[in-house]
Amino acid sequence: MNKFFRSDSPSQTAFPVARAGYPFIFVAAFTTAILALLGLTTLTLIGLVITFCICGFFRDPDRVIPAEKDLVVSPADGKVIAAGVVKNSPFFNGECMKISIFMSVFNVHVNRVPYNGRVKEIDYYPGKFFSANLDKASQQNEHNAVSIEMENGKPLCVVQIAGLIARRIICHIKPEDQVRRGQRFGLICFGSRLDVYLPTDIKLKSTVGDKVKAGTSILGQFE
Repeated sequence: MNKFFRSDSPSQTAFPVARAGYPFIFVAAFTTAILALLGLTTLTLIGLVITFCICGFFRDPDRVIPAEKDLVVSPADGKVIAAGVVKNSPFFNGECMKISIFMSVFNVHVNRVPYNGRVKEIDYYPGKFFSANLDKASQQNEHNAVSIEMENGKPLCVVQIAGLIARRIICHIKPEDQVRRGQRFGLICFGSRLDVYLPTDIKLKSTVGDKVKAGTSILGQFE
């Protein structure tokens, strides 16, 4: 039987929402209440729909994490749009395995740590806002690169990339933090992408076109 664990404490609400979403939800709900008081029925209904959509976007469901040794889990919900070896990257020394995950506005946008380890450095780069599914988005868009030394001594880098609509990258961890597989570490607002850079000796378990979930879907395993 497969074993699982929780990397974060379970939420105390039936519909958990990421804290970063509170201001957006409050503004939408407050505006809708004002419209209702003014008797603007059509605008009130539109406001209600927008408020519920924002709540849905910032949803933060609890996840159980596979406990099998040497697994690398997905850091994001979405669709795998690239998976293969790249020879050169500014985020990894030498040849590496790169896996790209595109998150639409309908996906959960909370990001999770792929593997146990220590955060070595975090580098933020301002940039452009091309559509996140384009190859040039990896380096030209606004992005935040989180470099981790895994507990097996190998390097890993997760890059949060802003998309066409996304204008805010959130990262809760900092250098020297010890992190666990499946632990929440950040969020990208309103559609985006994550790139994962791994050593080439990993055996991929996900391929292009796969739909993955943060913390639960397995990207690969070290042999």
